[in-house]
Amino acid sequence: MRLNLHPGQQRVWDSLARFVFMMAGLQGGKTCFGPHWIHREMVEEVDRLEPGEPLGDYLAVSSTFSLLSQKMLPEILEVFSGYKWLNCGRWHSGLKILELTEGLVPVRDGGKFWAKRSDDPMYGRLLLRSADSESGLASATGKATWLDECGQPQYTLAAWREIVGRLSISKGRLLGTTTLYNHGWMKTQVFDRWRKGDPNYEVIQFDSKENPRFDDEEYERVRHEMAEWQFNMKYRGLYDKPLGLVYNSFDEEHDIIDPFDIPSHWPLLIGHDFGSANPVVLIYAWDIKNDIFFLVGEYSPGPKPVQEQVRTIREMVDELPEETKDRSIWRRAGGSHQEEDSRGNYGMHGWPILEPAVTGPGSVDVQISRVYALHARGGIKAFNTCPGYLAEKSSFSYKKDSDGLVSGNEIEHESRFHYMAAERYILCGFLSNEVKLGAPEQRRSNRFGARR
Repeated sequence: MRLNLHPGQQRVWDSLARFVFMMAGLQGGKTCFGPHWIHREMVEEVDRLEPGEPLGDYLAVSSTFSLLSQKMLPEILEVFSGYKWLNCGRWHSGLKILELTEGLVPVRDGGKFWAKRSDDPMYGRLLLRSADSESGLASATGKATWLDECGQPQYTLAAWREIVGRLSISKGRLLGTTTLYNHGWMKTQVFDRWRKGDPNYEVIQFDSKENPRFDDEEYERVRHEMAEWQFNMKYRGLYDKPLGLVYNSFDEEHDIIDPFDIPSHWPLLIGHDFGSANPVVLIYAWDIKNDIFFLVGEYSPGPKPVQEQVRTIREMVDELPEETKDRSIWRRAGGSHQEEDSRGNYGMHGWPILEPAVTGPGSVDVQISRVYALHARGGIKAFNTCPGYLAEKSSFSYKKDSDGLVSGNEIEHESRFHYMAAERYILCGFLSNEVKLGAPEQRRSNRFGARR
């Protein structure tokens, strides 16, 4: 079988990086490329196996079940099950599994499937999953993975971590194919690492015109009708600062910093966002002299009991070396006015949390405006070891209309942004060099230093 790849696809095909990402324009030839890439990974594994040894599992993950059904699955079935292509796969719709023939031998050439029924052992499997259902990823172990449209908001940082974790045993490779939609975790966890020279990552960017079937006149028409930032991301595969970012004054070049040993006299401020599934804790150290808040730690425990969460937070801030024993926690704040029960649950376990300084109707806008003001004067710096926060900071946006223009103050998918909520709950009490705080609570905490 000979593939006719265009230059952009060829660069991805030739990449030796463990995590390779195709960030390309619309209709650039992304989804149609994925099945061939993951088949090559399978072939290389077959060559390493002993006779009779099973191939194992591979993963293909789309952003949503709808996209999986409409785009990814048809491409996979055409390539793996179609007579004119590989002809080595059989689809089990109930389990969303593509069964593979022994040795990947085409059925037309005598290839055999091991399973008689869908629950029988199989020689090899390609598991199809969606990122918006993390439970479907939790039990999988893969030899290699293909992520399609992984730039969409349904692909969360938690989903990315879960998927990478599924490859840990095999140290398998991963292909991401996507149009650019925002500056979320993919920017901070993939693109920035590649740009800084991490050999595990490679990003190949190309625009829609790399596909020889993409019409030049259509390309120019869209370019003239779209905002430049939108065109760069959707049709050129280039990151640009989107219109509508809530914290557009956050400067990634200057406000994201390497960890350092913070002075012991800087007080700590801790913000909480509650929720049974996605609680978040942010820990800030306050340089009072220069009035700068340094985000030094983040914690997203998942659905754990409050008692266990509190124990972990204490480990982050209470088990300290002798030289930092005088450090104090000045304030813990979190939740909306209606979440008094959640605050009470933490208080019952020795971790009292106050209501944010700004509450009530319209409080979200006020809280955001105060955090924005801190960013505008360079008053917030974040350690680069806080990926959840950084992913949300660069994608927290106002809703846009069909023309890509901001149409009001409503936040796009606001309920998903737990780190941004935790931040504004704790920092909304700060106005310039003044802060609405009660008497500081003296507690011990540990030193947040560079990760060794």
